[in-house]
Parts: sequence; structure tokens; C-alpha cells
Amino acid sequence: MVISLGDLKDGNDSAVEDDISAVVDAAHSRQAIVKVILETAYLNNDEIVSGCRLAVNAGADFVKTSTGFGPGGADAEMVRLMRETVGEQVGVKAAGGIKTLADSRMMLNAGATRLGCSSSVEIMEELRRESEADSSG
Repeated sequence: MVISLGDLKDGNDSAVEDDISAVVDAAHSRQAIVKVILETAYLNNDEIVSGCRLAVNAGADFVKTSTGFGPGGADAEMVRLMRETVGEQVGVKAAGGIKTLADSRMMLNAGATRLGCSSSVEIMEELRRESEADSSG
């Protein structure tokens, strides 16, 4: 689900948490997981922290940087902030703008537990070439 950006930016925390809780209750009753998409490119750090805390309080399984439709993409500092806020109990999915193996490693090192990228095949090919080069030399 995409978090209600208007309510989050307006500081209407109860509306945001209630919205997430309703989705979590419906999803979890059917053994489905919930990823709360924050659209971090539109948020400042305080809003990212607030959105993450509300998602955790509401029982979300993941927080996610973006849908990929907004400006920019995943940013390692935003991922790090999200990881620090949600702790280890909630996953962090970095999505948007992850094009290379180096980008992938940066997001994972920042605390992402999942990556969303349209360049997955190219990234895996890059990893394969790197592994082959390491093995041969």
C-alpha cells in the first residue's frame, strides 16, 4: 500500500496509522504481507521517520522507499534512516533507480532486506562476471 502522503505531511498520524492498520488486518487475515510505500522523494527525514514508526505501530511487515513512479529513486541514506527507525523486526525494501551491482550493494549495506529493480537480470549478470573473474584469478 502507498501511505497517505497528504495525511502524513499534515501530521494526521491517527489517520495514517488507522489506514495502515485496516490494510494490515485484512492482509494478515489472509496470510499476506504488507509493504507500506513511503514515496521518500516527497518526504523530509522527520516525515520518513514518522511514516516508518506508524507502519511499525500498525503491524506492517515492510516499509518501502517508492513505487518507482515518483522522482528520483532509492537513496542509501533514506534506506539507512528507515532501517534505524523500524529496527530488525520490519523489512526495508529499496526500490527505484537501482541499476548496478554497486547500487544493489549500497542499498543492502544501508539496511535493505529486499530490492526492487527492473535491472535484476543485468545486475545478476554483473555478479556472475565478477564471480567468474574472482574464481579465475
